[in-house]
Amino acid sequence: MEKLNQSDLKDFVERNIGDFHKKRIIKLEKLRLKNVLKRKNPYLFKAKNVLTSQELVATILDAYLSSQEETIFGDFLEKLAIYVNSIIYGGWKSSAEGIDLEYDKDNIRYIVSIKSGPNWGNSSQIKRLRNNFKKAKKTLRTSNSKLHAIAINGCCYGEDPKADKGDYFKLCGQNFWKEITGEEDFYIKIIEPLGHSAKEKNDEFNKSYARMINKFTYEFSLLFCNDGMIDWAKLLKFNSGNGIMIF
Repeated sequence: MEKLNQSDLKDFVERNIGDFHKKRIIKLEKLRLKNVLKRKNPYLFKAKNVLTSQELVATILDAYLSSQEETIFGDFLEKLAIYVNSIIYGGWKSSAEGIDLEYDKDNIRYIVSIKSGPNWGNSSQIKRLRNNFKKAKKTLRTSNSKLHAIAINGCCYGEDPKADKGDYFKLCGQNFWKEITGEEDFYIKIIEPLGHSAKEKNDEFNKSYARMINKFTYEFSLLFCNDGMIDWAKLLKFNSGNGIMIF
């Protein structure tokens, strides 16, 4: 078992956190108003008494970005988890379907599927996770019948009071980071390096965000407003109607 010092952690985060900021801007700038309007519930906006184009646009844009950022940042945390584990326990990126990390500790092979937070999936997705663990264990037994494997669903934040799920363990937040690093408070050590260039990167993002808000507000007003008011019937026909609207 090796030791990961804070400077190594800081260097890794600073080298990789920029990708998170770049990807969120790319996602934002690739977004098209008509595409996102097709995926949102216009009845909800009406029920919330949304009256202006800008309010509606900001609401759908924020919801989209929140979902995208969770996914993008989850990818970063997965890379971080594999990196720190590779230093401490010699772990590696798994090639097995649905498995992100493998490492050996105390003559046991650990197979880990990494998720951002504890509430990541529905029943069918959890069933798929169980099947992936089952297949990975079967493959490992085929190559080494004496190898004992433990499956872990590792969640980078949050908690789950019942870790033992029967055929795998669900470790969240502090418990997950402790398991893959051997350090009780490693989950706290992560937070400080994440602020590297955060202000500069967010200033750049906010400029792109403001531009998209203005652009989409103008576009929405042209397409779905009548005499300065939202034309809900036209929006519903675009979102849910059988016909194809050509603008």
